[in-house]
Amino acid sequence: MKILKRVLIVLLIALVLLQFYRPEKNESEYREVASFETETQPSSEVKALLEGKCYDCHSNKTDYPWYAEVAPISLLIADHVEEGNEHFNVSEWDSYDAKKRDHKLDELIEEVEEGEMPEKGYALIHGGITEEEKATLISWAQNARKNYALDK
Repeated sequence: MKILKRVLIVLLIALVLLQFYRPEKNESEYREVASFETETQPSSEVKALLEGKCYDCHSNKTDYPWYAEVAPISLLIADHVEEGNEHFNVSEWDSYDAKKRDHKLDELIEEVEEGEMPEKGYALIHGGITEEEKATLISWAQNARKNYALDK
């Protein structure tokens, strides 16, 4: 019992100390998605899906919930946002060539079809997407990929 008590005290101290470490946040002045939206032409329904389920992890500006200030959750969120931006960042759309844009939209389709996006942890807290929303998002992305068919 003494060992368990000591372990719990050490863990509590570690948790308190961890509160002083702040990971870098993804906070640009504003969320730059105009170029991406102008080129891919999402409907208002798709825009709402992108804003509500995608842009926090896939743009240069994340709207952080209150619990993102509490470690270790802050560390998990920072990692998810960083990884999300590594794979697909709509704020960097202009820096992608046509082949990469097509590939990113193809990845979006694949991830949504397989139920990998939005991530399970995000969906658990913020809600996932319905089968109808999934179909709408996939249809939009497939249509947007047509912009790049001639460039292949």
